[in-house]
Amino acid sequence: MDRVASSMKQVPNPLPKVLSRRGAGAGPEAAERESFERSQTVSINKAINTQEVAVKEKHARTCILGTHHEKGAQTFWSVVNRLPLSSNAVLCWKFCHVFHKLLRDGHPNVLKDSLRYKNELSDMSRMWGHLSEGYGQLCSIYLRLLRTKMEYHTKNPRFPGNLQMSDRQLDEAGESDVNNFFQLTVEMFDYLECELNLFQTVFSSLDMSRSVSVTTAGQCRLAPLIQVILDCSHLYDYTVKLLFKLHSCLPADTLQGHRDRFMEQFKKLKDLFYRSSNLQYFKRLIQIPQLPENPPNFLRASALSEHISPVVVIPVEASSPDSEPVLEKDDLMEMDAASQQNFFDNKFDDIFGSSFSSDPFNFNNQNGMRSREKKDTLIDHLYREINGLKKEMENIQAEKHLALLQLKGRISELEAELAEQRHLRRQAADESEFLRAELDELNKKREDTEKAQRSLTEIEKKAQTNEQRYSKLKEKYTELVQNHADLLRKNAEVARQVTVMRQAQADLQREKKELEDTFHHANEQAQRKTQEQTEVLETLKQELSISKHEFQVLQGTLETSAQSEAKWNMQIEGLEKERTSLAKIASERYEEISSLRNQLERTQSELTSAQESMHQIAKDQRKSILLETGQEAEKMVKDTLSQLEDPILISCTGSADHLLFKTNCVLKCIDQVEEAQKQYLTSSDDVSGLARSMTLLAHLVSDTILQGSATSLTTSLEPAEMLTDACKECGREALLYLSALKEEDSLRNADSTAMKSCLSMITAIGEELRPRGLDIRQEELGDLVDKEMAATSAAIETATARIEEMLNKSRAGDTGVKLEVNERILGSCTSLMQAIQVLIMASKDLQKEIVESGRGAASPKEFYAKNSRWTEGLISASKAVGWGATVMVDAADLVFQGKGKFEELMVCSREIAASTAQLVAASKVKADKDSANLAQLQQASRGVNQATAEVVASTMAGKSQTEETENMDFSSLTLTQIKRQEMDSQVKVLELENQLEKERQKLGYLRKKHYELAGVAEGWEDEPGASAAAVPEAESEKD
Repeated sequence: MDRVASSMKQVPNPLPKVLSRRGAGAGPEAAERESFERSQTVSINKAINTQEVAVKEKHARTCILGTHHEKGAQTFWSVVNRLPLSSNAVLCWKFCHVFHKLLRDGHPNVLKDSLRYKNELSDMSRMWGHLSEGYGQLCSIYLRLLRTKMEYHTKNPRFPGNLQMSDRQLDEAGESDVNNFFQLTVEMFDYLECELNLFQTVFSSLDMSRSVSVTTAGQCRLAPLIQVILDCSHLYDYTVKLLFKLHSCLPADTLQGHRDRFMEQFKKLKDLFYRSSNLQYFKRLIQIPQLPENPPNFLRASALSEHISPVVVIPVEASSPDSEPVLEKDDLMEMDAASQQNFFDNKFDDIFGSSFSSDPFNFNNQNGMRSREKKDTLIDHLYREINGLKKEMENIQAEKHLALLQLKGRISELEAELAEQRHLRRQAADESEFLRAELDELNKKREDTEKAQRSLTEIEKKAQTNEQRYSKLKEKYTELVQNHADLLRKNAEVARQVTVMRQAQADLQREKKELEDTFHHANEQAQRKTQEQTEVLETLKQELSISKHEFQVLQGTLETSAQSEAKWNMQIEGLEKERTSLAKIASERYEEISSLRNQLERTQSELTSAQESMHQIAKDQRKSILLETGQEAEKMVKDTLSQLEDPILISCTGSADHLLFKTNCVLKCIDQVEEAQKQYLTSSDDVSGLARSMTLLAHLVSDTILQGSATSLTTSLEPAEMLTDACKECGREALLYLSALKEEDSLRNADSTAMKSCLSMITAIGEELRPRGLDIRQEELGDLVDKEMAATSAAIETATARIEEMLNKSRAGDTGVKLEVNERILGSCTSLMQAIQVLIMASKDLQKEIVESGRGAASPKEFYAKNSRWTEGLISASKAVGWGATVMVDAADLVFQGKGKFEELMVCSREIAASTAQLVAASKVKADKDSANLAQLQQASRGVNQATAEVVASTMAGKSQTEETENMDFSSLTLTQIKRQEMDSQVKVLELENQLEKERQKLGYLRKKHYELAGVAEGWEDEPGASAAAVPEAESEKD
């Protein structure tokens, strides 16, 4: 109350302004109007306030009833227009929530009265859209949704505000025009898109890492999503139905855009429904439906029958903690005109008295005038009371109409919930089958793991051998690298020596050049001196006569010159020798350099050839590994294909769920192989990944082929042949794919598309072969037991009536032996039906005793649900008894018409006895051995066996009596003809004996298969004690 008071202080109270227009003395109607507006104003202000809490249901309900009372929303808008919606985001958010409720559950005129404010809502949406935090974006998107809802209902007035329509009304909305249906589907898509945008925005604004649904702030944001969920469930249902209708009238290509848009919205809606169902806030207020795993296939018209309309269930008792009690339909009583008139007449007589009514014109009374004034006053009071009662009746009728709509919605929701629970029951049965198949698969995986370990040991041995080869190659490579390094060092040393030699040679050349220059200079000097000496000699010869002394001096000078010339010649000869030795040393150095160069080139060529050989050896090794792996994989697949014709596999059976699991594993392995193929083509140094993937693929393909072959043995002929052919084709495509992978030339072009198509075909066949479980819930088992028992009793009574009718017909139309045979057989059949009826009653009494002694404080339904396997056994046995009785009556009718066989009647009676034995065995599993009802049940079972024997005996007697009437006359036959007929009879006897033996074998196999399937369906594997006690006894009774 404090919070409400504070919120009322925060929001300006528009009550005086609204009521200021009313005058003080405007009469009773004005007072009533004033009281109504006052109560509506208070409720609206309490519902729409600034506190960040969810809108209370009772305040919103008062606003809804107010629109029905005044047949419009004038008062609502007059109060809302004075609220500061543009300045407070929380206030605007709660206004959107209340207005959404009014559009859904309020009076139809709410939409008409609200259209004038559509532009104001758009402006407010744009204004709040500028805020990126808090409630700004939420208010903007919610206002846009409300505008879209108003436009949708304006364009399509046939749709009510809560969108609840029948299929006939939906067809009438389109007026049987495909263009209207096309446009209507587009508008529904737009409408649903706005709903989903609000859904996603609210979830994105919440911190899902914390329990936001239990906080008041989180509940304030989540509360409007209940209305969104209600709208989305109807829009999704109508969209699916309209799309199926459009696909029946238009080409599929034309509706491609519709399908794409539906797929996108389907994924969003499924995700949002799943996320909402996990929130604690919604679990106590609403039951959110779950959409199917896969969207509807609009290209297949029969898929419409598989569509289940999603229904949202809102529990009445848990709608809100503050909600007011809802009026039931039985409490809303209408008063017809006659009863109202009687009521007012009686009240008039009580007030005025009977004398007034007997003498209304007695004006001589003294108090006449006074009493008439009093009566006028009372009449006015009564008129006002009548008007008040009329208005109250209108309110009651409006509430009755609203309650009626809620009850209808509740009924449809419960029906949808029942269908959904049945669907969940089927899913649970499928899951149990899948788990059983998964257990078998785990056992096979264990065997496969052992095989894989053995193969892994062999691979490790090969890897060790390859490792040894690799270590040898590595040592050789290291030695070559060391030799190469030594040669490089020698090459560097030789190059350094060559450089030194070249430098020394250059120095020698320079010294040689200097010596030659010196020699030329000395030679020129000698020539000049010789010329000078010659000139001097000539001068001396000319002057010989002048002085002998000078001649002697000149002669001595000439000898000195000759000696110096000889010395220079010796020095030149020494230089020539030194030059010759240096040239010889240089030539030796050149030869040594050339030899070192040749040795370096040979070393480099040897190193290059060693590297090439090493790369070639590694490449050959990778090729050999890849080739050997591919050959082993192909051998594995070929062995598997050859085993398909092996008779040993006939005794092996498999499940479709396990086959689907294997195909999924193969598809994932193919993706791994393709990834390894890309890596190997990019870098061919490592082949281990591709080899492992090929080996795993071969294993999985082999397992899939064997599993497909085993699964084909558990189904009919045509699907079995299709599955076997698909498995063989998958094996052949796998061989082609592995053959392409093992060769490097074809590795780049290896394609797995054909193999994937074969696996898709196997998957499709496996999906069709998956078993379908029982379509009931465990909570319904108790009711189903009673129903099946009642149905069996009804079937027995119907069979008894038909037998009586056939007996009367036989008495009227047959005579003699045929009438006697028919009366005997029908009498025994009637006795059998009576014995079965007694047995069923005894079984019911024993079951009640078992339930009462075993359930404790639980209810019978809980006891049946707890012992579901035993309950399903009772149901199966009851069905078998009723079915056997119906079949036996049909066989008797055919026998009497001459179209049937006496053997069919005997087989039917024995089958009934076996079914009753099964019912007895199932009933006595949990019974006390000292129970009186058990003794009575066993006595009734012996009575059924005796009655069955009487039916068989009367049938055999009737057959023999009928055959005796057909005398065989052989008097006209000759010896040859008799011999010929005797041979024909012997041949026919042999044929019949052979056929009898085959039919007995077939019967044995059928019984074996029947018990296997019954064990899987009724859970004998889960309850070994019950099955061990029930099955042998039923089999012995049947034999």
